[in-house]
Amino acid sequence: MAGHEQRSIGIVMNGVTGRMGYRQHLVRSIVAIRRQGGLRLADGTVLLPEPVLVGRDEAKLAAIAEEHGLDRWTTDLDEALATPGAEVYFDAQVTSRREESVRRAIAAGLHVYTEKPIAESTEGALELARLARAAGISAGVVQDKLFLPGLRKLKRLVDGGFFGQILAVRGEFGYWIFEGDWQEAQRPSWNYRAADGGGITSDMFCHWRYVLEDIIAPVRSVQALTATHIPRRVDERGAGYECTADDAVYGVFELDGGIVAQINSSWATRVFRDELVEFQVDGTEGSAVAGLRRCRVQHRATTPKPVWNPDLPAGEDFRAQWQEVPDNEEFDNGFKRQWELFLRHVGSGEPFPWDFLAGARGVQLAELGLRSAHEARRLPVPELAP
Repeated sequence: MAGHEQRSIGIVMNGVTGRMGYRQHLVRSIVAIRRQGGLRLADGTVLLPEPVLVGRDEAKLAAIAEEHGLDRWTTDLDEALATPGAEVYFDAQVTSRREESVRRAIAAGLHVYTEKPIAESTEGALELARLARAAGISAGVVQDKLFLPGLRKLKRLVDGGFFGQILAVRGEFGYWIFEGDWQEAQRPSWNYRAADGGGITSDMFCHWRYVLEDIIAPVRSVQALTATHIPRRVDERGAGYECTADDAVYGVFELDGGIVAQINSSWATRVFRDELVEFQVDGTEGSAVAGLRRCRVQHRATTPKPVWNPDLPAGEDFRAQWQEVPDNEEFDNGFKRQWELFLRHVGSGEPFPWDFLAGARGVQLAELGLRSAHEARRLPVPELAP
C-alpha cells in the first residue's frame, strides 16, 4: 500500500484476554489488518489500527502485547479511553460488564463497536442506542454469522430467487461442552451463571435474530423451551458450582410470509452432522442446507421420490442427491471482514447497517425467548422504536 497517505486510528480493545476477544478480534482481525499494511479507504488513505489493550489481568495483557509487538495496554479503562489518538472503543467483556463500559466510552466521545449482547435488557440496549445517537458517534454490533461462507452462499440463493416461496427453516447448533471435571470445559464458567449474563438463549438468540432477518425474513413471534441439562459443572480453578443459566433452548419462530423457523441450540449435545451449525431452508422450488462453510442444494427438478417402507433398509444415499454450491469468491475471516466495514464507516462514512438498534433487536428476541419459556406460551415480537 505504498504511495498513499497513512492515518493511524486508536482502538481501545477491552476484553482481549478472553477467548473471543483475543483470537477473533485482536489476532485474526486487528493484528491481521496491521500485518497486511492497514486498510485502504475509498480515497486512497490507508487506515492503520493502533490497539490499546484493556483488561483486568496485568500479566496477561503484558504477555499479549509483547507477543504481538504492541506497546499500549492498561487495566484502567478511563486511562485507555483518554489515550491520545483513540477514536474507537471495542468491548468483548462478559455481558454483565459491557453496558457500563460502553456508556463510559460514549461519554468519552469514542465510536463504539461491540460484541453481542450489547446489554442485559432490551431497555438497556435501547438506552445505549439513544445515548450513541445523542452523542453523534458511530455505534456498531458484531454480527459475525452473516460473514460465514456457508451463510453467504445461502443469502446468494435467497437473493437469486432459488427457493421460490420459502416455507420453513430448520437450524441445529451446538456441541458437547465438557463439564470441567475429567476434561477441561471449552467455554468459560460464566456462561452457565445467570448472574454473570450467562445462558445459551441470551447468547444465541441474538445471533438467530440477525441471521433470520438479514437472510430470510423478519421475526414476528417466538415460542421457546429452555433447559439446564447439566446442573453442576467445574470451573477454571477446579471448583464445582451450580449452573443457574440455561445450556439448551429449543425455539420456534414465525417469520413474515408465514415462514416457520425451528432452531435448536445446545451445549449438551453431541454432533452428528457435517458442521457445528446447519440451517435447512425449504421452498417450493428447491431446498438448501448451509453450514459454516458449505452449502448444498436440491432443486425441484432434481428432487427424488422417496417411498416410505420401514420393512426394508434405505437403499438411497440421500446426501449424494444434493449439489454443492460453489464459492465464487474469496472468503476472508468473518470477524475481520466486519471490522474492515466498521473502520471504513468510521474513517470515510461508508454505510454500516448493524447499529445499536440492530443489537437491541437481538437482545429483545433473547428476552422474549426467556419469557416465552417461563410463561409456556408464544409471544409476539413487536417493532422496536429507534
